[in-house]
Amino acid sequence: MPSSETPHIVRSYEEDLKRLRDMIARMGGLAERQVADSATALIRRDTELAAEVVSRDAQLDALEREIEAFCVRLLALRQPMAADLRLIVTSMKISSDLERIGDYARNGAKRAIVISSQPQFASLNGFSRLAHLVQENLKGAIDALVNDDLARADEVWNADQPVDDIYNGIFRELLTFMMEDPRNITAATHLLFVAKNLERIGDHATNIAERVHYAISGHILPDERPKSDSSAYAVVRPPQ
Repeated sequence: MPSSETPHIVRSYEEDLKRLRDMIARMGGLAERQVADSATALIRRDTELAAEVVSRDAQLDALEREIEAFCVRLLALRQPMAADLRLIVTSMKISSDLERIGDYARNGAKRAIVISSQPQFASLNGFSRLAHLVQENLKGAIDALVNDDLARADEVWNADQPVDDIYNGIFRELLTFMMEDPRNITAATHLLFVAKNLERIGDHATNIAERVHYAISGHILPDERPKSDSSAYAVVRPPQ
């Protein structure tokens, strides 16, 4: 039985799906840049760059609204099924993840401005490593969606534990600095929030990877993914 859809309509639909992937890639690229610049502003004590990150957050919000409206239009007009339906619904959820990542980057940039006015009492190498890891995971998750790469999505989903390990080390180190000298408390408290923001960005990257896995395969990954965030149970002894 011949298809009821003309080649023109099919081609137009395929172009719509490609445009959707391109929109997600564009939003993902902006989110990656926000994370990178927020971390750079912290490490270099660059208040101008931090202010730029804060001001750029509106672009991510606008892209989320644009993607949501485009997905709703596709659902209404194309009535997609199977893999196409999963891609469209997943894209809406991923745009929400990316918007939250932007919020965390903006918050980190705001705190970087405060931290820059405080005496520097510790190395920020851990923050540099943590930011690099979450950026790599975020890029990998977005690339997996754009390229229909199931293996890459699963790789990112399994890559959250090193992020937690670095975060745990930063958490304990900062608590120790605060206990050793109360003058460190203000800056260290802001740094704790920045570290937690980066850890949460890592969580959202693995959420995206999980969504991509479902979009490609139609199967849901297990609820529990490898994690090792033990900060909730940390006990720091005061110096003797």
